[in-house]
Amino acid sequence: MIEAAPNPVTTVMRALADPTRRAVFERVFESKEISVADLTRGSGVTQGAISQHLKSLKQAGLVAERAEGRNVYYRAAPQGLEPLVTWMDHYGVFWRERFQNLRDLLKEIDP
Repeated sequence: MIEAAPNPVTTVMRALADPTRRAVFERVFESKEISVADLTRGSGVTQGAISQHLKSLKQAGLVAERAEGRNVYYRAAPQGLEPLVTWMDHYGVFWRERFQNLRDLLKEIDP
């Protein structure tokens, strides 16, 4: 079976599926800008691993970087979450309708 190229939703989900990567994203999101060294400090993860996680987040469009001399600073790119938000909105409507139908059915069964 040939797998199609990942769509933006799949890319974002894969990037955020890893708990360590998700924690890195959350720290970047909570900071205006943060360096790899600051992300590494106190994380229990090597600087190389943090850099790899940042690379995946950047490829997914979830973080942006800015170089200043030898330092690279990362900031969240909230627009990168848009494919996931759109996908969740679509399925949110689906589930809200299903739950309303279930409520209506339960009222008919046990008024």
